[in-house]
Amino acid sequence: MTQDSDNASNPTPSIAAAPSIRPHAIRRLYDWVLLWAEHPQATWALFIIAFAEASFFPIPPDILLLAMAMGAPARAMQFALVATAGSVLGGIAGYGMGWGLWGSMDSFFYNYIPGFSAATFDLMAQQFADNTFLTIFTAGFTPIPFKIFTVAAGAAAVPFLLFVVGAVISRALRFSILAGLVMWLGPAVKLWIDRYFNILTIAATIILILIVVVLRH
Repeated sequence: MTQDSDNASNPTPSIAAAPSIRPHAIRRLYDWVLLWAEHPQATWALFIIAFAEASFFPIPPDILLLAMAMGAPARAMQFALVATAGSVLGGIAGYGMGWGLWGSMDSFFYNYIPGFSAATFDLMAQQFADNTFLTIFTAGFTPIPFKIFTVAAGAAAVPFLLFVVGAVISRALRFSILAGLVMWLGPAVKLWIDRYFNILTIAATIILILIVVVLRH
């Protein structure tokens, strides 16, 4: 699959036409995101979805990145860069939402941002206080919903520059590894990625945390 296909029979989804959240909507959103893989504007769709996922959208950009990389392995790293840029800028938007709206619109976050709750925010705030950079890295590198951390970071007034640096490093590392696996090993690696990639990122993060703990003591 390539994002530059000019086949007129390709579906032409619209960013504004994404289904609303209701029973089974996540599956529909997942399928809708994948429709973009063969669309001529797939690169822009990847950027927009990565941006949205970092602040409110429930479907991660990984699935579209993977589909596009499999269709055009030579451009996999370019797609990873696009996803990183969109995700970091979306993270900044999420940070701004948390920084500017928290306290006056708490119920909005709890009701409309998937995975967000008062308990989640309290946990995130404590983790940011304990180790800001490591918390941001964990959010960006592992499959934990990035949006929860970006909004919580703004609400907790995490130093902005540190937030951006952590987001860039973690998102770039995750997306480039994903793209690199496809580029170097080919489409056959997809099954392995589906089964083990998130486990690998979690394991790597745990190792990093252990290293930090050891160095501190």
